[in-house]
Amino acid sequence: MSTFLAEARLTVAPSRDARDGLLPPLLVALTVVTGLVDSFSYLVLGHVFVANMTGNVVFFAFALAGVGGFSAPASIAAIGCFAAGALGAGRLGRSLGARPVLLSVTAGIEAVIVAETVTMAALTARPVPAGLRYALIVSLSLAMGAQNATARKLAVPDLTTTVLTLTITGIAADSPVAGATGAHAARRLISVLAMFVGALAGALLVLRVHIVYPLVIALIILAAVAVLGATRARTSPYPAT
Repeated sequence: MSTFLAEARLTVAPSRDARDGLLPPLLVALTVVTGLVDSFSYLVLGHVFVANMTGNVVFFAFALAGVGGFSAPASIAAIGCFAAGALGAGRLGRSLGARPVLLSVTAGIEAVIVAETVTMAALTARPVPAGLRYALIVSLSLAMGAQNATARKLAVPDLTTTVLTLTITGIAADSPVAGATGAHAARRLISVLAMFVGALAGALLVLRVHIVYPLVIALIILAAVAVLGATRARTSPYPAT
């Protein structure tokens, strides 16, 4: 239990000399963003995700099979724009140096994109018109593709910010019940909890308040990550990506 708690503390409040510095809590924050924007996209934009592409591949198959409520063009738009965002961030990652700089720049770009979606969502009501629906899918998918590529480049273990399948697999497969040590269980559980909290908050806000609020909260988190990443990059040495 002491090891579990120590790992949890290092994930959410790492020491200044920790190997990954401030990156773990910032990536946990971005995982919350994933839950927020995917709850918004699924509940407001139809059966489509802007961050979890595994779901969109399945949704695309459902649409082709004629299952009601699923849109092949929406799924393809999300997948294509997510890939474009990942491509852009991949090129960016090869031109930047310190890891917090990459995270800060990516979060800043995401914040600009999400700010545009906040404006779009604030000026519409449900059901969202088709043109605006696709504009939101395209914008948010680009942002989340960039986020996912950046998290991949940073390579902080068990903090991918958008994908939990392998994280949940690791929790089970590496547990003492499976004959393993249970290492990294705390960080993995925090990652799962972060996305759950984001998705729950996003769903409640969409259903009971206003559709724009999940995006507003996501924007605030992204701006904070951009600022903190830039600040830490100036005050602490980090290895290059």
